[in-house]
Amino acid sequence: MSLVLDPAAQDLLFREARTANTFTDEPVTEEQVQAIYDLVKYGPTAFNQTPLRITLVRSAEARERLVQHMAEGNQAKTSTAPLVAILAADNEFHEELPQLFPAFPQLKDAYFSERPAREGAAALNAALQAAYFIVGVRAAGLAAGPMTGFDFEGVRKEFLDDDHTPLMVVNIGKPGEDAWHPRSPRLAYDDVITTV
Repeated sequence: MSLVLDPAAQDLLFREARTANTFTDEPVTEEQVQAIYDLVKYGPTAFNQTPLRITLVRSAEARERLVQHMAEGNQAKTSTAPLVAILAADNEFHEELPQLFPAFPQLKDAYFSERPAREGAAALNAALQAAYFIVGVRAAGLAAGPMTGFDFEGVRKEFLDDDHTPLMVVNIGKPGEDAWHPRSPRLAYDDVITTV
């Protein structure tokens, strides 16, 4: 059975998409970010908990503060990307559950009254949302450069608070010159899929 999604869209979202390492200076608009969010907000999470929080780094001053926490190999591209997003998990996501999952009003206290349970759920579900965010960036015709090479605690202290755990930093924009490394190999179907 073939995929229903148009082959050009498959290429845009998956086959031709790569982590971008350089970007043009064309700005990423607030309208583009809104369109990305309006698409990816429908991605699934357990109990619709939606713990992902996004901090957009636009100002030169904020960019400077972020770059100092990036690994050396990520500093130049973070300095020059038109937009940078810090993706974090909100460990207090449960406060929104009565609104987000009205079918079970007791959910907030029944499953998520303890911080360790919230942290585990937030990390897993925000990471799932982060993957959708990257696909959404690609759907907008932009390139994403997700990175985990940074000082997590430094970024948390600089931009977040004790209730938020950074997951990744994503450079966003139109790909620049020599933006791509060669495509790395992928595992074969039989190496990943097991039927029992």
